Amino acid sequence: MSRLFGPQHRELQDQFDSRALADRIEMIAVKTELDDVAKSFIASRDMFFLSSVDHNGRPTVSYKGGDPGFVKVLDDRTIAFPSYDGNGMHYSMGNISLNPEIGILFIAFDRPYRLRMQGRGELVREGPILDMYPEADLAVRVAVSEVWINCPRYVHRYEKVKPSRYVPREGIETPLCEWKRIDGVQDVIRPEEVKRVEQVGQITADDWMERVLTGDENA
Repeated sequence: MSRLFGPQHRELQDQFDSRALADRIEMIAVKTELDDVAKSFIASRDMFFLSSVDHNGRPTVSYKGGDPGFVKVLDDRTIAFPSYDGNGMHYSMGNISLNPEIGILFIAFDRPYRLRMQGRGELVREGPILDMYPEADLAVRVAVSEVWINCPRYVHRYEKVKPSRYVPREGIETPLCEWKRIDGVQDVIRPEEVKRVEQVGQITADDWMERVLTGDENA
């Protein structure tokens, strides 16, 4: 009995004569625990893509980034990652609170190499796991259900240019998010953010968009 494939997958596998290949790949590659290679790879990542399902049953995908090691391998079947301050929507976190089933894609673009994961996420609001992440609003503990190496054939090779200056780091004050300086959001950001904007000044939405479109690192 397959852990991954349902009738909809089998129909297409049969259409393209790939059922036997799919079964062999599942048998060889799909695991329910993290081996040493997977643990090391996950611990080295500074980003991943997170998929979750919203209240309307729609799949969503978000980018999560930090310094290498921000995803913690807790044991053979459990990982954790932080939810840092974003745009205030808490979209992925809200999805996980309703439907814990998530998918994660880890990629090394310089090799290339990628690892897929399915699991169940749980929001962590306090305690030792959250304490590992200064400035995080929440953390997510993930119970791994399946993990497997994915074919790197179509992954383009890229090199990292510079880490984000917004990632919380010990001993360094995290910069104020620049879009929170936009004049049109001053009445809805948090009071402590209003105080920081007063120190550096407001900008317009056009100012910020110009920075984004031109690749300004201060965006």
